[in-house]
Amino acid sequence: MLDCLTSMKVFIRVVETGSFAAAAQHLNFSPQMVAKHVEALERHLGTRLLHRTTRRQSLTEIGRLYCEQCHLVLKAVERADNLAANTLGEPRGTLAVSVPVTFGRTMFPMFLHNFRKKFPKVRLQISLTDQLVHPTLDGHEAVIRIGEPDPDLAVVSRPLTSYSLTVCAAPAYLEKFGAPDSPEELAQHQCLVYENSARSVRTAWHFIRKTCTRSVMVSGTVTSNDWGFLLALTLSGEGIVLGSEQALKPELESGRLVRILSQWRVPGRPMHLLYNAGHAMTPKLRSFVTEVQNAFPP
Repeated sequence: MLDCLTSMKVFIRVVETGSFAAAAQHLNFSPQMVAKHVEALERHLGTRLLHRTTRRQSLTEIGRLYCEQCHLVLKAVERADNLAANTLGEPRGTLAVSVPVTFGRTMFPMFLHNFRKKFPKVRLQISLTDQLVHPTLDGHEAVIRIGEPDPDLAVVSRPLTSYSLTVCAAPAYLEKFGAPDSPEELAQHQCLVYENSARSVRTAWHFIRKTCTRSVMVSGTVTSNDWGFLLALTLSGEGIVLGSEQALKPELESGRLVRILSQWRVPGRPMHLLYNAGHAMTPKLRSFVTEVQNAFPP
């Protein structure tokens, strides 16, 4: 019994070339084998696909419609084969990823080191920005973002480890102005506020202690969209900062900064991995998504 998909391919080539002999030449078949494939389809369908004369051949009406569907079927088979190859293939190629700046400078490098050891054929193109980046539309296949994802984005969103935060200041600042005893007292202090857009110089910092919650509007003479700049100002004694626990860890352990309001907990901010929902995942993206979720579980 002849393979139906092969017979479809032969039939399409006969239609495209105009004769059994020409199709046979292109396919490296004998003209007799080409004829057998077409005849097998006609027996299967119970109808003629081609009008044959000694001089020429032409499609029947059923043959024309069937030829159109053969094209669709073979395209679908090709897509399925490509999908299987991508799914089972070795991760390789360039993977463009966007991550937040502070996260990218503190927690992400060790993850990338481990990822590269595991998948050496994947070339990583990392963009550090705190601005909203849309997967694929901005040329990235995966995006990590802090905060709740925009519900209007047609993307897959996977929760990651919450972004831990803490409040601290330099000893020089605390010696001069004292340490606040409650979140409400922050309103009387110089707070160094991170903003990644041109918004108000006042923003809310949130605190939790047991079942008690506080939201305090803070302000200061300096706001910035660059965390490194705010950290430098904090170290010089310019004010109190709310920042990443991981980014502040070396300074806290060395004593260059001091944690304040330690009896209060700052709720972590949600962090998500985003990628396009509309395309089949390549091996490089699938491996990245899996490794990120394993390294930063919610």
